[in-house]
Amino acid sequence: MTGREAGEATEENTWEKLDTRVTEANRIAGVIASVVYAAIVLTLVALTVRFGWPWWIAAVAGALAAAAIPVELFLAPRFAYRTWRYALHEEEIELLHGFWFRCRTLIPYAKIQHVDAKQGPIMRKYGLFAITFSTAAGSHRIPALAEQTADRVRRQIAAKARIADERL
Repeated sequence: MTGREAGEATEENTWEKLDTRVTEANRIAGVIASVVYAAIVLTLVALTVRFGWPWWIAAVAGALAAAAIPVELFLAPRFAYRTWRYALHEEEIELLHGFWFRCRTLIPYAKIQHVDAKQGPIMRKYGLFAITFSTAAGSHRIPALAEQTADRVRRQIAAKARIADERL
């Protein structure tokens, strides 16, 4: 059994973490989601008053929103950082993420067709980029890397994908 099969860290299989600022970026996204939840609950209350709907609909929505807000603001951002890992091996990229359901994905460089670095407004505020790479089967991403790290990883993936493509 090799080191990777045993789940051990070797020189080839050192797991990289996301940038620590992903926690704050995800917390801002959680604030936005919480505002949306509150707007939905308030809309349901208004519709309940206006049209005489049963109060339990608004009450259940309010309870779900109240339970989801701490998750969005505190738990999800922390777990996203703690549970996301990636490794750039000689022949493939390995992604590991998930808390309840762990997902471990191997993507051979030879299958990669396109590599992007993306940045939305929240990520821009924190100087983070998501690296997205596409294969014929779909796309995969590393969600939050610092600008210099993202540029290095994007170039490394693109170079290895070209080398793998030339071998075919």
